[in-house]
Amino acid sequence: MSGQPVLSSAVPKPAPNMRDKAERPVVSIVDDDPAVREALHELMQSAGLEAAHFPSTRDLLDSGVLMRPGCLVLDVRMPGTSGLDLQHHLVSSGNPKPIVFLTGHGDIPMTVQAMKAGAVDFLTKPVRDQTLLDAVLAGIERDIVQRAENALMNRNMERLERLTPRERQVLREVALGRLNKQIAFDLGISEVTVKLHRGNVMRKMEALSVGELIRGWEALPAHVRQPPAT
Repeated sequence: MSGQPVLSSAVPKPAPNMRDKAERPVVSIVDDDPAVREALHELMQSAGLEAAHFPSTRDLLDSGVLMRPGCLVLDVRMPGTSGLDLQHHLVSSGNPKPIVFLTGHGDIPMTVQAMKAGAVDFLTKPVRDQTLLDAVLAGIERDIVQRAENALMNRNMERLERLTPRERQVLREVALGRLNKQIAFDLGISEVTVKLHRGNVMRKMEALSVGELIRGWEALPAHVRQPPAT
C-alpha cells in the first residue's frame, strides 16, 4: 500500500449542513497504514466531518465510538481481524453499522460478499475524494435513519408491554382495518367493550389517531405482529 497514491487531487465539495442531533456523527477510519489514515482523516475534516482513525479493528472496538451515529471507512486486509471480519461481527451482534470499504486489494468475490452483507460501497484505491465523500455521507444518513427507526421500534415495544393480552388482540384487529362490530364478533365481546379496549390501547400506545396507532404497530418487528399460536 505504501508508495501508492491513496486519494486523487480532486477538491471535495463542502459537506451539507446536518440537522441538529443529540450526537454529532463521526467517521471512523480503520487502516493499518498510518499515511492512509492521516490522509483520510484530513479529507473528512476538510469536508466538515468529525473523524477518528484507528490502526486496527480491535482499537476501534475498544474505543466505544461505535455507539455514536456515523459511518466506517475500512481497509479490507489488515493484520488481525480484517474489515470483512469486523463487518460480520457487527451484523451478527445487531449493530449493522454502515461501512465503506476502501482497499487496494479488492476482487469481485470480496466485493460481492461485502455488498451482500450491507456495505454502502466497495472502493478501490486510488479513489476520487468526492466519490469517497459521497459514499461516507450516504452511510451517515443511512445510520441516522436506522437509529431513528430502532428508537421508534424500542419505544413502541415498551408501550406494547403496557397492554393486556386482550388489548393486544384488539390492537392487532384495529391494525388490520377491522370495524368494532367485527372485532366484537371475532372476540366474542360487546362493541362497548371493544371501544373501551380501543381507548385503553390508544392511551397506552400514546397514539393521537388510528393512523398513528397503525404506523406504530407496523414499526414493530414482524414476529411481534404475528397472532399468537393457538
